[in-house]
Amino acid sequence: MIRRDVRASRIMRHERLTMSFGKFHLGRLLTAVVLVVGLGAIAYAATPAHRPGSGLAAKKGPSSGLAAKKDAPKKDEPAISAPHAILIDAEYGAVLFERDADKMIFPASLAKLMTAEYVFHELKEGRLNLTDEFMVSENAWRKGGAPSHGSTMFASLHSKVKVDDLLHAVIIQSANDACIVLAEGMAGNEADFAAKLTQRAREIGLQKSVFANSSGLPDPGTQVTTRELSILARSIIRNYPDRYKIYGDREFTWNKIRQQNRNPLLGTLEGADGLKTGFTKEAGYGLVGSATQHGLRLVAVVNGLKTAKERADEGKKLLEWGFRNFEQRALFAEGQTIGAAKVYGGASGRVPLVAGGVVKVMLPKSGAEKLIARIVYKGPVPAPIAAGQPIGTLKVWRNDHVILEMPLKAAESVGKGNLGQRAFDAVTEMMVALFRAGAERL
Repeated sequence: MIRRDVRASRIMRHERLTMSFGKFHLGRLLTAVVLVVGLGAIAYAATPAHRPGSGLAAKKGPSSGLAAKKDAPKKDEPAISAPHAILIDAEYGAVLFERDADKMIFPASLAKLMTAEYVFHELKEGRLNLTDEFMVSENAWRKGGAPSHGSTMFASLHSKVKVDDLLHAVIIQSANDACIVLAEGMAGNEADFAAKLTQRAREIGLQKSVFANSSGLPDPGTQVTTRELSILARSIIRNYPDRYKIYGDREFTWNKIRQQNRNPLLGTLEGADGLKTGFTKEAGYGLVGSATQHGLRLVAVVNGLKTAKERADEGKKLLEWGFRNFEQRALFAEGQTIGAAKVYGGASGRVPLVAGGVVKVMLPKSGAEKLIARIVYKGPVPAPIAAGQPIGTLKVWRNDHVILEMPLKAAESVGKGNLGQRAFDAVTEMMVALFRAGAERL
C-alpha cells in the first residue's frame, strides 16, 4: 500500500487505472497495476513486492581506463562486453538495456555533443547565426589545430571561419580547433564556455555531467555518465531535427583537406545516421550511435572499450539487438480514458484523465515481462477543473526501468459542488488525515 504524507492536505496519490490492451479489457485496480504482456495476455498483482526499484546507484569517481571483464550476458541480454552501455528508445526515452550507466566517466570527444547542442540552442534562440565568423586564435590553433596532432579541421592561424563550417568540422571531423574557436567566439574563453555547457546540461536534464572544456580533451573536470550521454543524444535528435542531419554526412572538406565522418555505423548498419565517437587513454573507446528501422529510432551508448573495432562492433550489436527484440505497442488510443483523479469540493467526486495522444510503450517481442503502471498526481484536485487542465502523470515501469512518463490532463470540466458536497469532502479528508496519523503512530 502507498503511504501518504499526513502533513499536507494535498498529497501525492497513486491511483487505479482502467486499461485495455488488444482484445482484453482491464478493470479498475488499486494503487498499482502489474501487467504481464505476452501473446496478448495480461495479468495483474498489487503487492509491495512488485513495486519498482530505484535502479542503479551512482558511484563516486570517474571510470578511468578499461574495466574488468564482464560476466557472460544473460539469455535475454545483448552479447556485448562494453563496461558502460545503455540502449534507449528515442521517442519516449525508455531504457531497453543498461550496464553501469550511472558511473561518472571521462567522455573524450563524446563531450563535443554538448558543445554542438549548445550551439544548436543558441542558433534556435536567434543569438547566433550560421554566417557569423570567429577568428582562429593562437590558443585554438596550438591546442586543437595542426600543431596538436589531434583531431583538427586544419583551420589556419588568425583566419576567420563561419559558424556553419565550424559546426560541420566539430560533428564530422571531431575537430578540436573548431570547438575551441566556437568557445572563444561565443564566451570569450574556453573556461567560461565550459561553465555555460554545464549550465545548459542542467536545463536539458543532465544532473551529474560537468564540463571543463569544449572538446573533451583530457581534463578531470569533464565527466559524464553513460545514461546522460543518451539523454543528450535524444535531446539533439528531437529538438534539432534539421541540424541533426549533419551527423549523417559522410565527409567534410576544409582548407582543401577532405576528411571522412568517424562514425563507424554509417554505411554498416541499416538506418544509422549519427552521432559521435570518442577516444582517449583515460576513457577508452566510446560511441554514441543512433539508427532508425521500420519507423523506430534507438540510441545506443558504449564506452570503455579497448579498440576502435570493438567500439564499432559493440555499438552495432547493441542497436541490432534492440531492433530485433523490441517493438512498440499501444496501451491507450488517443482520447481514451486512462483513469480518474479524486476531486475536492466538486460537483463530481472524480475527473477522468486522458493523455495528449496515443500512449505507446516499448515491449520485448517475446513477451512475458511485467509492467507496472501508475497514475501519479497531487490530490485531491480542488474544483473547479477545466477540460485539458494538467493533472498528473502516467508512469510505466518494466522491471526497474521507467519506460514511459506521459502527462495526463482532465478529459472534462468539473465545476464547484454545492455547500453540502464541499462540506462532505472536507469531512472526508479530515477523517482520512486522522486515520493516516493514527496508522503512522502504530
